[in-house]
Amino acid sequence: MQNIDENKLAKQKKRNQFIAFWIFRLLSYSIIAVLFTILSFIIVKGISAISWDFITKMPEDGMTKGGIFPAIIGTLCLVGGSMLFAFPIGVLAAIYMNEYVKEGIIKKIIKQMTNNLSGIPSVVFGLFGMALFVNKLGFGDSILAGSLTLGLLALPVVIRTTEEALKAVENTFRHASLGLGASKWETTRRVVLPIAFPNIITGLILSIGRVSGETAPILFTVAAYFLPKLPTSIFDQAMALPYHLYVISTSGTNIEESRPIAYGTALVLIFIVLIANLLANILRRYFGKKVKMN
Repeated sequence: MQNIDENKLAKQKKRNQFIAFWIFRLLSYSIIAVLFTILSFIIVKGISAISWDFITKMPEDGMTKGGIFPAIIGTLCLVGGSMLFAFPIGVLAAIYMNEYVKEGIIKKIIKQMTNNLSGIPSVVFGLFGMALFVNKLGFGDSILAGSLTLGLLALPVVIRTTEEALKAVENTFRHASLGLGASKWETTRRVVLPIAFPNIITGLILSIGRVSGETAPILFTVAAYFLPKLPTSIFDQAMALPYHLYVISTSGTNIEESRPIAYGTALVLIFIVLIANLLANILRRYFGKKVKMN
């Protein structure tokens, strides 16, 4: 009798496990299906607009004709500028939080504020950037103001991912380095950071994905409606793909005629994000192999 009960229990566990695995598998496939559906929709709708002239020419006739070259350059400038601001500051802040600040109420408050900062809507960052960088500091509507605003938006992501990467480094490495006479900073710089850096790059990837598609922050700080020329200074206004996509999809009298251009712009933006993520992944693998070799 006991053997029969044990067999029934084993079969029931096996059946529950089978059902659970299939549910997780279906959920995973559903996510992949949704992603490919979105990508396929954008590709089918936008591929007809993609051409060499579309990518390299200036916009014409109120952005309903011509190309999107200034918007591409503006987007690259904003993403690059925001990462130059957010990445080093975020990494240094995470190092200080994880390696130097002791556990206590102050650390908990800072972590909570960082988490709250990551949940603030992007339009609020845009208003703050306009008040501080555009008006108070006198940068005006410029690439500098837009990059700093996007950098603030990406900062919590960089800090959190860097903290998690540093926590993943085993304390035995730190103890061994300190035991050999290295200082705290030498241990962090020469032991902890090289091991954690491949995972820190994850923060860079997520940040690029976050800021490259934002419209509200650049709307208040840098984006120009129609600017058929390239920026020559960080204090110049610039066009950007997200704002260009928004304007061309919602404004003007020839919305239906400009719809392929909108889908083409979305396809170019997705392609830029994919290329940036691919390069970041290559960088992460390079440093990962370097750590393993050492």
